[in-house]
Amino acid sequence: MTATEELGLYLDVPMDVDVELDRRVLTVRQILALDVGAVIRMNRSAGENLDFRVGGALLGFGEIVANEASTGIRLTDFLENE
Repeated sequence: MTATEELGLYLDVPMDVDVELDRRVLTVRQILALDVGAVIRMNRSAGENLDFRVGGALLGFGEIVANEASTGIRLTDFLENE
């Protein structure tokens, strides 16, 4: 039996997918000082991979891709099973 067959009834269950650049903690003062056009410095550099999470669990990494109609993520790596 394949993995897809084993999952059977679960295949159509919706799951939250998150693409995350980075996380940062700001004080209330810093948040209140934000204005349109403000830049929040992050630890990752431009061009670094984004985190790809499903149900909150980190599954892999990707990069931003864009065309005329939309923006998305191209998956570049998956984490190995432990």
